[in-house]
Amino acid sequence: MTIRFAIFASGNGSNAEALYQATKEGHLHGEVVGVFSDKEEAFVLERAAKWDVPTAQLSPKAFASKVDYEQAVLDQLRSWQVDFLVLAGYMRLIGPTLLNAFPNKIVNIHPSLLPAFPGKDAIGQALAYGVQVTGVTVHLVDAGMDTGPILAQRAVEVQATLEQTEACIHAVEHELYREALDQLWNEERMK
Repeated sequence: MTIRFAIFASGNGSNAEALYQATKEGHLHGEVVGVFSDKEEAFVLERAAKWDVPTAQLSPKAFASKVDYEQAVLDQLRSWQVDFLVLAGYMRLIGPTLLNAFPNKIVNIHPSLLPAFPGKDAIGQALAYGVQVTGVTVHLVDAGMDTGPILAQRAVEVQATLEQTEACIHAVEHELYREALDQLWNEERMK
């Protein structure tokens, strides 16, 4: 059974590209069946077009409520026949419409050792706090802000600059996300 997954991203899409490449190289046993963004200008949509993967973009502002927005997203996901949602820099809280449709099947990656530094600008938060070690966390998504069950974590030493720290974190993210998803999906296939 091949896991069919959609990638959600709001920006550049470097994690999305790493996941897509891992599927093509046989290092991640799943299929990217769609890329979704809440931002029209998100570069991840250009990346996905080059991969020949279907894309969709919906602006939450175009809908009367979060429920209406997520229902439209859900309709798109159903057309792609998605098994899992993989968040890769998607900067919105997931609401009950999607959580109920994909229980324990929405995964996120976060650039800190949760529960430390949840939310936006986790790397900046870590540097401002003065920690020597930060890291990366892969977790299931629940209704909270980066509060779902942790699947995997890896520590990363803080570097001399924000840019150097970000580069180290991105390198770890690309590897850890693939490993955590593959393990999760292997468990799913055994059910």
